[in-house]
Amino acid sequence: MNSTDETATESRRTRFDSVHKWAATLGAIIALAFSIYNFTELQKKPRIDATLPHLLRAGPVDNGTTFQIQPTVSTRFKTQDVEVIRDARLQLTPVGSISSLKKPIFYWHETGTYVYDFTSDQVNYTWSSDPAPFIVSQDKPQQPTLVFWADNWTLQPGLYEGSLQLSRSENHSPLIKNFCLSVSKKAADELHGAEQRQIFFFRDDLPKFHSSSKSPGCYHRETD
Repeated sequence: MNSTDETATESRRTRFDSVHKWAATLGAIIALAFSIYNFTELQKKPRIDATLPHLLRAGPVDNGTTFQIQPTVSTRFKTQDVEVIRDARLQLTPVGSISSLKKPIFYWHETGTYVYDFTSDQVNYTWSSDPAPFIVSQDKPQQPTLVFWADNWTLQPGLYEGSLQLSRSENHSPLIKNFCLSVSKKAADELHGAEQRQIFFFRDDLPKFHSSSKSPGCYHRETD
């Protein structure tokens, strides 16, 4: 090998070493960037969402009305932190032809659960906790049955606009989920003549109402 070849070989080796060092440095920078990004994402407060169920329960209780709602509260993002739902509020406002009626004042009475009894082939409600904050994290979504009471008030035939509001920790704005409820005269008569704590179902996914032009997206009594 002459001196020219040796010089060319040394030049290629120098360029290779230089490229290798830059590639290694670039790889380290990218790895560091990913590490910083992942750490930052883990430290973020969880972004949670609530989804309303297809079924609401309502019925008479004492001299008023009870509503039971089981939302799904969850987060899709991995985080080391958790979110705390501190309070739950239900609003139901008569609209349209019944807008002049009294608006109920609901309060969170308790949280319960429904358990299927194989012996009696019944789904039974049981108390599970007082109205208290609950924790939501990625590995612990929540589906509490929130039980609300409104004293000295009962449903009348007509259309209602409703909302479920979940208050979060710190300075986060509350989660608000809106819905509408259509109460027929038949459904109202059922509730007015029912025994104490008897529960009636209202659903928003019944095909017969989706094909109707009358409040298709609202909750309706199953038997309407």
